[in-house]
Amino acid sequence: MKARDFSAFSHLKFIIPSILGIILFMIPFYDDGSVTILIAILAGWLQEELAGVLSFIMMFIISITAILTVFVKLIGPDKLNGTPFFKSLFNVPAVWVITRVLGMIFAIMVYFQVGPEAITSDVTGGLLLDDLLHVLFAVFLFAGLFLPLLLNFGLLELFGVLLTKVMRPLFRLPGRSSIDSLASWLGDGTIGVLLTSKQYEEGYYTKREAAVIGTTFSVVSITFSIVVIEEVDLGHMFIPFYLTVAIAGFIAALIMPRIPPLSRKADTYVTDEADDIDEKIPEEHSTFSYAYAQAVQRGSKAKGPGNFFKEGGQNILDMWMGVAPIVMALGTIALVIAEFTPVFTWLGYPFIPLLELLQVPQAQAASETILVGFADMFLPAIIGSGIESEMTRFIIASLSVTQLIYMSEVGGLLLGSKVPVNLKDLFIIFLLRTIITLPVIALIAHIIF
Repeated sequence: MKARDFSAFSHLKFIIPSILGIILFMIPFYDDGSVTILIAILAGWLQEELAGVLSFIMMFIISITAILTVFVKLIGPDKLNGTPFFKSLFNVPAVWVITRVLGMIFAIMVYFQVGPEAITSDVTGGLLLDDLLHVLFAVFLFAGLFLPLLLNFGLLELFGVLLTKVMRPLFRLPGRSSIDSLASWLGDGTIGVLLTSKQYEEGYYTKREAAVIGTTFSVVSITFSIVVIEEVDLGHMFIPFYLTVAIAGFIAALIMPRIPPLSRKADTYVTDEADDIDEKIPEEHSTFSYAYAQAVQRGSKAKGPGNFFKEGGQNILDMWMGVAPIVMALGTIALVIAEFTPVFTWLGYPFIPLLELLQVPQAQAASETILVGFADMFLPAIIGSGIESEMTRFIIASLSVTQLIYMSEVGGLLLGSKVPVNLKDLFIIFLLRTIITLPVIALIAHIIF
């Protein structure tokens, strides 16, 4: 079917929502001197307006989630057969029941400042409940509500066809995955994870594709990258820093899908059916005409405003209740280990010879920051900010951004999502990304300095 076979209304059903989605998620704006997207600006505004109550709101959401999850387990999930959305939301495996309860306990302890300081401290549980979860509340609200603009009206079909010839040979991925990466790059890595998870659940990505995109293309946003480079007092070097991150990230994206554990993920969809999405362009079409026709066809099938807001509301609840307790539980544990034990210092010892081989100044001090990024991406910059060598601080900042997997946000989100990766996968991917990108970053740093 060609684009001219559709009514004018069908064309508008694709064009108008897609333009709104692009404006909200993909067009860069300047806000207070930094580059961001409209969703992030709206989220920032909401955080400011609700600053005094967001910690309570998140503690309440996490607690309600844990209580309802335990309640559903006690009464039996069959009682929710009439509401499949809530059944899937609260009927989770035992490990996630325990994690949600643990998240509730940590959130209550932090909010009321009761219990060990290791958990309630501003650098552990406090960092999550009083800072990161504020961001997630606001981002999830707006991203969840407006995510259907990207997913349901044909934009992914357009990009999917147009970019398949680039994404398939380079990264072994469908063209539509470029949207996930772009939304992450301009907005936030969490948006990329949410997009990926949603696409996987709806049967557009295979298990392997979802795992690759979630761990390789949910990149750190420009905005957060600026925060990292300023933390190590090298804000004036943002352009060479971000170019370094882009080059190292590109090389990692070429390699990671071709090696385990990602290469071993099954090329089947969420229903375990074989890969059967046909990406061939019919002979009567050009690439663009076929891309546009596919987009209009998808947009023409989209339902009305009621369904849009219903799906948006479900997205929000899925993110708030499915993800926030995981981030609170696992993020707190990771940060406690990082801040109050020498575990990450010990784990850094094997990297000292590699850093010395790469002629990185103050190799021992730098080694302590390498694996701590698995707990939280900002920790290497905080710990490394006192290192005297500018080159070493530059390498630490660049590496922390290209490592990508950190448990206080993206790692926790991936574990809380339907994307088929586990904790072991994430740690191996984190290590592999470190080993791949560190020599690239060190080489560029030696050229710059």
